[in-house]
Order: sequence, then structure tokens, then C-alpha cells
Amino acid sequence: MSLSKGNNAVMSLFAQSEKQNFTRVQPLAARMRPANLDEFVGQTHFLGEGKLLRRLLKADRLSSVIFYGPPGSGKTTLARLLATESRKKFKQLSAVTSGVKDVREVLDAARDDVASGGTRTLLFIDEIHRFNKAQQDALLPDVEEGVVTLVGATTSNPFFAVNSALVSRSQIFQFQALSKEDITALLRRALADKYRGLGMHEVVMHEDALDFLAEVSDGDARRALSALEIGVLSSDEHPLQYTRQLAEESVQKKAVQYDPTGDEHYDAASALIKSLRGSDPDASLYWLAKMLEAGEDIRFLCRRLVILASEDVGNADPHALPLAVAAMHACEFIGLPEAQLTLAQCVTYLACAPKSNASTIAIGEARADVRENRLIPVPVHLRDSHYAGSKRLGHGKDYEYSHNAEGGVAAQDYLGVERTYYRPVPRGFEADMAKRLEAIRLKLREGKPGE
Repeated sequence: MSLSKGNNAVMSLFAQSEKQNFTRVQPLAARMRPANLDEFVGQTHFLGEGKLLRRLLKADRLSSVIFYGPPGSGKTTLARLLATESRKKFKQLSAVTSGVKDVREVLDAARDDVASGGTRTLLFIDEIHRFNKAQQDALLPDVEEGVVTLVGATTSNPFFAVNSALVSRSQIFQFQALSKEDITALLRRALADKYRGLGMHEVVMHEDALDFLAEVSDGDARRALSALEIGVLSSDEHPLQYTRQLAEESVQKKAVQYDPTGDEHYDAASALIKSLRGSDPDASLYWLAKMLEAGEDIRFLCRRLVILASEDVGNADPHALPLAVAAMHACEFIGLPEAQLTLAQCVTYLACAPKSNASTIAIGEARADVRENRLIPVPVHLRDSHYAGSKRLGHGKDYEYSHNAEGGVAAQDYLGVERTYYRPVPRGFEADMAKRLEAIRLKLREGKPGE
């Protein structure tokens, strides 16, 4: 064997050994990344046979895309696979650590490759929403010209967080959290794989433990595989009985994914309000619990409950508003964790209370009338008559003091035109108000001109 061949063999062995060492220190989730699309689990709504992303790959028409979804759902992994499937060079940047200079270097290199007839580049940018406008704008020319295929990943809604010019030039694919069945399949694959997974370990996986890991991971493959690996590597038992108890001890305290200024915040708040409006105390408590576990601002919760007490309960239960206001003051006074009791009481009361949005509709219609139609002048008999000279203008003339009228209601016109804004609903206390209001309005009409 020649010297050069011997050197090449040594270098090859060294490279192989280096690769094996690197693989050995990688966490299980990294080692178990799928090597091809057939191994990829989940996201069949856009990656399944005949679906859009699969069709783009088959037609070799993959342009720039934005992957939007929760952590651990496969965004980075799929970006790597797209580079492989489309025979492109894979380059990765993180918006957290990279600047415009880094972006331009990658784009310049990609442009040189295209000019020389080399391999085109797929540029994957993680957390792309963290790029500022200038950094996102730097991508536009090369994205438009097809110099690079851009794959941006974000956990925030791209329609809010990403430059609209970039969004308009990209296909948006929304990732869903992996299903329990998907996670279970990944865990079984990791237990069986002797090269990348834990197949070299003798593990007897209990079904309830597997079920627990798949359930508690919240659709996050990294979280599930990490817990599996911790349980296996931290145990000296051979063969290892992977029990439910071991699974529980291997799972870190759940970190509820929740951006206080992003989608999770607004979606959870929306779910809470809609559950309260829909009179479901159990769903309302769940969304309240999620927001509390994620560290939601207690003042924000209190404000929303006070608003709902008027907006959606209203006069169907007049006790709702003072109770919500009292809860707000109590929460400010005692703070968490005890304030969760006050919030739970308020939430369950509001959920079970009869509902009316009659007041909400009424003020909306009245304000629209003021904005859009001719303003109604204050009737002369209702105008202020307490200043010198008001009587010469006729202000207050013929005004009837209601307390002196029979039943406390005078036959008097208070608007000057016929308008009906408030229409009580036949629920709760407002049903009684509706009957009383009908009699009041009959009396008031007697005082209107022409009646």
C-alpha cells in the first residue's frame, strides 16, 4: 500500500472515530433525528402524500417557507430533510446570535455558488421573528431572485412577528404539537434502535410508563426522548424495568409554553373569556389554571373578569360586577398563591351566572348613533336651569320632578325622538327588569309629542 493510500486510510478511520464520538455525546433527541422523510413523524396535514409541501418537493418547486409551531414539533428536523430531498446545501443561522453581517456572508456565498453552477443553498433561520426589520429586509432580494431557499422557523404567529414583505413571499406551514400516538412511536423507535437509540440497553418498558411519557410531553418530541434517556442512563438495574414511577422521576417540572406578549397569551385569554361566556365553569377553570401556571399577570386576569361581568353577564345578574371588582381588590391585597382561590371563586360564579349582553349592545348602538347620525339637541326642559339667565332662555320649563310623579315615573320625554337601545333578555334578574321596563316605557311615551 502506498504512503498516500495509507494516510487516506488513517484519515478515514480518524474521521469515522470522530463522528462516532460526536454521536455518542449527542442527546438522544439529536441522535434520533430522522434520516429521511419516511422516518419523519407528524405534520401529515401538509407533508402527507399529495399534500402541498410534498407536492412542492416532487415538482422541485420548493421556494421560501416559514415553519410556525410549538417547540419539539420537528421544524428544524424537517428543514434539514428538505435540504437533503431537494439536493441543496444546508446552512443554519439563529436569529438570537446572528446579525446582518452573518446573513450577508451566507447570502454572498450562496450567490457565488449559483454563479459558478454549484449547489444551491437552503438557509434555515431559527427564531426568525427575533430578527429586526433591517435583518429581515436583507433577505428579501436573494429570496425574490431564488438565490437561496429560505426556511424560517418561529413559535410566534408570523403574520404578527415577521416582516409582511417576507411573509408575502413565503409559504406558511403551521406545525401542530405531535399526537400521543406520534410520541409513542418515537419512543418505541428509540428503544429499538441499537445504533442511534437505546437499543444496546436492556430495557423492559412498562406500558403505563410509556403512556405517561407520551401524555406529559405535550407533543414535544425532545421532552419525551430526554425523559426516556434520563431514566435509562441514570439506572443501574439490569435488565431495567422502566416503570411509571421511574418515568415520573425522569420528567422535569413542566414548563408551560407561554409568551406573555404572543399567541399563547391572547389565545388562552380568548379561551377563558369564551368559556365564561359559554357558561362552562370547568373549561374556565382549566384556562385560568394554565394562565396561572405560566405566570400570567394577575392584574390582567382581574381586568378581564371585571370587563366580562359587565359585557357578558350584565343586569342578568347585577351581583356579578361587584363580585368581580371585589375579587380584583382582594387579589391586589393578598397576591399569589392565595389569590388563586379568589380568582377561582370569581370565575366559577361568572361562568354559572345568567348571561346578558343587552347593555353591551345598547351602548354600542347608542355610540354608533352619535357618530353616524345627526346629533340630537338636549330638550329645553332638560337643560341646566341653575345659572342666572337660564329662565329667560326657557331652560327647565315644564320639567317634572320624577319623585313627585305617581310610581316615581313621570310622563315625560327625555330624548326628543323615538329611540330604543336597551332590550333586556329573558334571563335572570333582567327578565324582571324587562317587565318593569315595559310599563315604564308606556308611561314615558305619554309625554312624547303626538302621543
